[in-house]
Amino acid sequence: MRIPSEARDIWANATRKNSVVIPSPAEDHKTAKECVQEGVRAGLKAAAIACFASAVPTLVAVRTIPWAKANLNYTGQALVISGVSIAAYFITVDKTILECARRNAQYKRA
Repeated sequence: MRIPSEARDIWANATRKNSVVIPSPAEDHKTAKECVQEGVRAGLKAAAIACFASAVPTLVAVRTIPWAKANLNYTGQALVISGVSIAAYFITVDKTILECARRNAQYKRA
């Protein structure tokens, strides 16, 4: 079973590109890339802040609250902290990219 030559060529051309972002025809590629970079920067900042903000209460709780001391081992603590950080990263990246896209959108008057 072989791949048809047209489908193979389309797939080969699509995999050669270095960008994951596919801009719309109305915007240039540079603007889309800048929006993604801005989103990643903001996401990393939010993840770092969320990591610290969740690590301190988690570690304090494990040492002071009897239930947490009995039930949250090192893996549980790491999951709590990393879950908050990952959520903060993805939520912030999504919001930042959408805000950047709205800022750069060009609407035509009908």
